[in-house]
Order: sequence, then C-alpha cells, then structure tokens
Amino acid sequence: MTIDTIITHMNQLKQLHDSLFSLSKKKTEALKTNDIEGIQQLLTQERKHVQAIGKIEKQRAQTVAQWSQGQGHPTAEPTVSEILEVLQGEGKARLQDSYEGLILVLADLKQQEKLNADLTQQSLQFVNMSLDLLQPSLQSLNYGGQQGPSGNQSKRSVFDSKA
Repeated sequence: MTIDTIITHMNQLKQLHDSLFSLSKKKTEALKTNDIEGIQQLLTQERKHVQAIGKIEKQRAQTVAQWSQGQGHPTAEPTVSEILEVLQGEGKARLQDSYEGLILVLADLKQQEKLNADLTQQSLQFVNMSLDLLQPSLQSLNYGGQQGPSGNQSKRSVFDSKA
C-alpha cells in the first residue's frame, strides 16, 4: 500500500464531511423556519452521508493498518498521526495537509451540530410550554386548594354563627 491511497481516503472523508457540513447548515435554516419536511429530507441525506463515511473510514483504517505492517510498524490500531511521525518527505506534507483539512472540517461540523442540537432543544421546550398552556393540569381545574381527607382543616367558617 502506498501513502497515496491513504491520502485519497482522507480526501474522500474530507469531501464527505464538507458535504455533511453544508447539510448541517441547511438543517439549521430548516430548524429556524420550522420546516419539518425539509428537516426530514435532510436527515435522510445525512444518514446516507454517515453510511458512506463509515464505509470510507473502514477502508482508510484497513489501508493504514496494511501500510503500517508493510513498513514494519505493526500496532493494534495504527493511526494517521502515528504514520505522520514516521513518514518523511513530500508524502508527509501531503498527508499532513489532508489530515489537518479533515480536522478543521470536523471541528466546524461539530460546532454546527451543537447549534442544531441547541435549536432542537429550544423548539422542544417551546412545544412543551405551549402544550402546558393549552392543557391545564387537573389541579388548576379545581377551585380552591387541596381538599381531601386530611382532617386538619377546620370546619368552622370565618364568621361564628353562635355569637
């Protein structure tokens, strides 16, 4: 295995994550406008992207393991960082660029998804608050305080009629 194969996998991962990032931005706009159908379509597209990312990531991991064994550096789960420590020359620079580009896209994607999670949480809180306002609780339907078999309540009225 050559280092070019690993770089190709890294670039494919970066492209897929870039595409996922753009979908995440669209999802943010759909959340802001409460476009439920749009959100559902975006979630379907995201699922497809995640499956493709998983497939490419598996190939990348296999390629890294094969390269590492071929170079005499077998480890349980070799990483690109470990390869960068060993690699020299132009291949190292190209792999480093791909690696850093992927990390930057992942950081942006993580931040965007955090924003989407916050927007979703706020929407759920708003829906719950609206439901609480529309459906009053059973206690608020009863006039007066808690009345029941407590026995501590005085049966005397405010005005004493025997006076």
